[in-house]
Amino acid sequence: MRLDKFLKVSRLIKRRTVANDLASAGRVTVNDRVAKPGTQLQIGDIITFSFGEQKTSVEVKKLLDSVRKEEAETMYQML
Repeated sequence: MRLDKFLKVSRLIKRRTVANDLASAGRVTVNDRVAKPGTQLQIGDIITFSFGEQKTSVEVKKLLDSVRKEEAETMYQML
C-alpha cells in the first residue's frame, strides 16, 4: 500500500492530498529514510512524520484498503 493512502485510510492525516504534500516536502520517514508519497509500506514498518510542531511515530500493524472509523486505530500502533 502507498504511504499517502495508508496515512489517509488509517486517519492519521485527514486528506490524502495533505499526506501527499507532507511526504513530498520530505517531512515523512519510513524506517529512518525520507519517503515519497508512493513508497510501498509493509507490516512492521515505522513511519515518523512531523505535522506542525508535533512529531508522531507509528508502527504499521495492518494494511487495509478501507476501514470503518472505529477500526482505523487497529492499522497502527503509536510509539
